[in-house]
Amino acid sequence: MATLGARVLSDPVVILGGGLMGLSIAHALARSGEAVLVLSRRRTEAAGFVAAGMLAPHAEGLSGNLLALGQASLAFIPRWVASIEADSGLSCGLQSTGIVVPFRSATELEAYPTASFGEPLERAALEREVPGMAPRWPVGLLFHQDGQMDNRRCLMRALEAACVERGVAFEEGSEVEGLLSTSSAGAGLAGVRVRRADGELHTVPCQRAVLTCGAWAAQLLPQVPVFPVKGQMLSLQGPRQALPRVLFGPGTYLVPRGDGLVVVGATTEPEAGFQPGLTPVGQRQLEEGVAALLPEARFWPPMERWWGFRPCTPDGAPLLGAGSMAGLWMAVGHHRNGVLLAAISASLMAAAVGNRPLDAWSASMLKAFCPNRFL
Repeated sequence: MATLGARVLSDPVVILGGGLMGLSIAHALARSGEAVLVLSRRRTEAAGFVAAGMLAPHAEGLSGNLLALGQASLAFIPRWVASIEADSGLSCGLQSTGIVVPFRSATELEAYPTASFGEPLERAALEREVPGMAPRWPVGLLFHQDGQMDNRRCLMRALEAACVERGVAFEEGSEVEGLLSTSSAGAGLAGVRVRRADGELHTVPCQRAVLTCGAWAAQLLPQVPVFPVKGQMLSLQGPRQALPRVLFGPGTYLVPRGDGLVVVGATTEPEAGFQPGLTPVGQRQLEEGVAALLPEARFWPPMERWWGFRPCTPDGAPLLGAGSMAGLWMAVGHHRNGVLLAAISASLMAAAVGNRPLDAWSASMLKAFCPNRFL
């Protein structure tokens, strides 16, 4: 049992990290009847608060098992969102805007990995879909099935409220410093060592935990092949409906919200590590990307500028499944597809952690993305 203040949780699943993935899995587990405790150092530093929220397995040009995982999650998202909204009473900000990917030539378009899933657009059609697009783009693909979620302003808040409604317990300001194992042969998880906000070190007993601390996973378990890739972003306030589709260009994307706010992202800075802050070079790159895609947007007033750290793996795909210690599970390394993959990751992990039967497809996905594939 774990004690949280005066509250005692019986055989809780402990979630190590309170970002998008941690909250999604906590909510799924709580809905299945599990007692859940979320330990979070600082939820606002999570990638879920800084991502653009694209739901873009086709626009991103994914392939193989990662495309299959993304497509399954995309199909599941409306039902997933409905469950969060029913529990929280709040909107998740889901929009089926479709995504336009422009190309410099028909040859580039035809070579795109997911071209067969999109509608080809000539220049006149491109201008109808994205009025004001720069003339350098003669052709494009429209992926009607892709969309977006307003994760910064809606999804994260709704998920937190949904978890509370389902009885999930939280310890904010608690940093996990180590895992405790049983001393018997075939050692399993016995608990976690936590430094709470008051600076005191405590033990939280548990037999099941899910590692969901994103880019910081290797700080707890150095053998986990997850590393940060910094990204800088900004937002612009455009007129309502000035940009009806998400515009996904090479190196820059523009994601319009319903109120005219446009999220612009994102730099890719693997060399930055965990170095915080904005840089002139990064912000200039974003502004140049806006000008190259939608010149009129250069004159829209900037609203916010921020940065975050994507959790990446050597092959760009997540780690989903059992860890090296019995009772420890992992759901980290979702790179730039965390919002897209949160729904299916939560479903798969809740079934696995809850020891529920898996269908053949789910078992194949956990095998494809198992954490030990790098060993």
